[in-house]
Amino acid sequence: MSASTNVAPVIIKRKKVVAGGGHHGGAWKVAYADFVTAMMAFFMLMWLLNATTEKQRKGIADYFSPTIPINRISGGGDGPFAGTSMMSEEELPQNGIGASQRHPTESRQARGAIGLDNEGRQDESQKDTFSEVEAALLGRNGESMVAKDHLRHIVTRVTDEGLIIELFALDGAPLFEAESERPTPLMRELARIIVRVSGLVTNDIAISGFVRAHPVVLANNPVWDLSSARADRVRKLMQELGSAPERFQRVTGYADRKPSVRDPMSNRNNRIEVVLLRDD
Repeated sequence: MSASTNVAPVIIKRKKVVAGGGHHGGAWKVAYADFVTAMMAFFMLMWLLNATTEKQRKGIADYFSPTIPINRISGGGDGPFAGTSMMSEEELPQNGIGASQRHPTESRQARGAIGLDNEGRQDESQKDTFSEVEAALLGRNGESMVAKDHLRHIVTRVTDEGLIIELFALDGAPLFEAESERPTPLMRELARIIVRVSGLVTNDIAISGFVRAHPVVLANNPVWDLSSARADRVRKLMQELGSAPERFQRVTGYADRKPSVRDPMSNRNNRIEVVLLRDD
């Protein structure tokens, strides 16, 4: 007969402790901080898009996309790479090895001391002249010759060729009647403004015409004749409004070959460029 025992079984209880669990952890704070930062950046972007002009937005975009310094020499600027750019027509002096356009004109090729005097210094008088015209046109001195509705059709930029005043159409606000060179009242008013500001200087003038592409290939595509006719019509209109005929040195039509926006059929590509040429 086996002996009975009064020893109770031993029960071992193990308790699992989770440190920092639930809402007591700190990981969510990092995720929340990232979310708030992203939302702040998003609202700043929305504000910038609404509060800046097209030219200012382009300047901001260029600041955050610096060019690659592969030029033979520096342009002498004060940008991220001291003015160096891989695009020849963006250099002063222009000794670059490339060009940002597939078929750049002679005036936009790399050819040395563009905009420099005999001693190699930048022609400050030309810079001051163009600044004066831009200030009068865009109101940088507090007063503008252009009404706010008309100002949204104007963009200016200074190149090695001179000061380019770009006049462009928008949806619902064309510069010319459909598929013709007959100017609209808007174009006539813009031409009157250009005549006034160009009267502040004595520089010669060149005019270029551009049109949007057609959605289908046409047997007789009118874009070449139309762009040339519109540019010449602006020349005649400016002469009627008081510009001296001898100031006009070139009238060119570029058809739909140089769109200003990604969509070649956009109305934004219907535009006229009036160039105040640099003095020799």
